[in-house]
Amino acid sequence: MAALARSLRPAMRLLSSSRPVLTTRRGYADEMSFTFAAANQVYYVGANVKQVDVPSSSGSFGILPNHVPTIATLKPGVVTVYEADGSKKEVFVSSGTVTINDDASVQVLAEEACLVEELDKSACQEILSKAQSQLASASSAVEKAEAEIAVEVGQELVRATA
Repeated sequence: MAALARSLRPAMRLLSSSRPVLTTRRGYADEMSFTFAAANQVYYVGANVKQVDVPSSSGSFGILPNHVPTIATLKPGVVTVYEADGSKKEVFVSSGTVTINDDASVQVLAEEACLVEELDKSACQEILSKAQSQLASASSAVEKAEAEIAVEVGQELVRATA
């Protein structure tokens, strides 16, 4: 058996080195395919949009149709979608991911999301106040970390309604 394996190795090397190398080309356009969903609602499915601005953990950035492929985590904040007809839609996200694919399609998957126009300013302020109280009374490291996350979400909710 070992002799057979030794005799097949050179042939296998030849076969593996003669395989064609496949490359893909990115097409550039004025619009991109955009999908945006959260656990509670689907906002876009394969829609053509001009631009998407996202709040990521490494900083907010805008996505245009020729953006390089990227994967990023979302931080609490507002995702702004510039639609093909020139209108814009703002959606608050608590967290999630954004994926920009090689074919220039974009997917935003949020843990929680809500249209900014549906947010109640006083309710957002109350969420922030409760989170700050939880942070002040946190006794363990886990409670403190959870409260810090809640404070960050509350601050961004208040900022979105300003």
